[in-house]
Amino acid sequence: MELKRGYKRTEMGVIPSEWNLDYVENLATVTTGGRNTQDRVVDGQYPFFVRSQTVERINSWSFDGEAVLTAGDGVGTGKVFHYINGKCDVHQRVYRISEFGTRLSGQFFYLYFETHFFNRIMQMTAKSSVDSVRREMIARMIIPLPPPSEQAAIAVALGDSDALIESLEHLLAKKRKLKQGAMQELLTGKKRLPGFDQEWKWRSLGELFDFSGGVSASREQLSSNGHCYLHYGDIHMSAKTYVDVMVEADAIPKLDIPLAMAPRTSLLADGDVVFVDASEDDEGTSKHVVIVNKERVPFISGLHTIVAKSKTEDLDHLYRRYCFQTTVVKRQFRFFAVGTKVSGVSKSNIARISMSVPSLPEQSAIAAVLSDMDAELAAVEAKLAKARLVKAGMMQELLTGRIRLV
Repeated sequence: MELKRGYKRTEMGVIPSEWNLDYVENLATVTTGGRNTQDRVVDGQYPFFVRSQTVERINSWSFDGEAVLTAGDGVGTGKVFHYINGKCDVHQRVYRISEFGTRLSGQFFYLYFETHFFNRIMQMTAKSSVDSVRREMIARMIIPLPPPSEQAAIAVALGDSDALIESLEHLLAKKRKLKQGAMQELLTGKKRLPGFDQEWKWRSLGELFDFSGGVSASREQLSSNGHCYLHYGDIHMSAKTYVDVMVEADAIPKLDIPLAMAPRTSLLADGDVVFVDASEDDEGTSKHVVIVNKERVPFISGLHTIVAKSKTEDLDHLYRRYCFQTTVVKRQFRFFAVGTKVSGVSKSNIARISMSVPSLPEQSAIAAVLSDMDAELAAVEAKLAKARLVKAGMMQELLTGRIRLV
């Protein structure tokens, strides 16, 4: 294949003609720290880099300058990376790459190292996972070297992308916190919307719903054929509190059994609430989803689920997405949870959980406010996902020289 003008073929692939290749050990110093995890100090004065993505604190420093750091072993092996320009201390099993000369920018190296190191050590070891990183793996890693001015331009461009991503992450965290606060106030009556002053009534979930179980099937039995099937693991993993069957049908796992084999109480209708009956932590005991299924698509509730079907019309369907998320309700779920390693909640105990319920018009108004906040969150999440994709694409193009900035 003919090379594009201005490029050359190397052992690292095709790179711009002005770029060179060299080993990391010829461009920087690779060493380890001397501290143990026990040396960390809560609210310490200086950053303390350990074998995780979390930066601890410490009251000593053994290094002052520009450095890139990565874990030598542990769960973050080959995947933990940090950049600093200042005073810090370093764990004895964390590698510090520093003392960059005039040929290599520390910021450029951090960007390249973070993006490519894991795949490179996979190639070195011919393994699917890595338990530890040896110093020579880093020292003998070959990296492409653009001219210093281009390294700086690449670092600035990607730094701008990082700044946008960080600002969106902060905005998302702020909006999530605002929504959480609004939920705790609006769903408990601490704050009332204009035009509503009617007294709320305490109702048990047993008064509002009939409870039944699902159809047991293992994950191995599920495929892309058959009827939509709601596995309790998918409830635990979902960040949403509802499942829209028509929108999500293609992505929902299927169970290939005759529909007659599923009890009618396990078939999910519009407005049904599905709780998990088992969780590995107390917080997960209240996990649930509300079913949106106006078209009555066959949808089977599955293993470790408890189906709540309405006895009355006293709960607005949209309101159901939010009303079980209050601190009051979650505390009751935790109270009734039993078990050691796995917490479980029974149908009879869920029926005993109670909450204060406003009138239907007030429920609708509260749900509308919270739904608007969800829409704002979704818009920021979409912007954040797009920004991350754009950055990933930029890194792939800029760090290989396919796109030039100078």
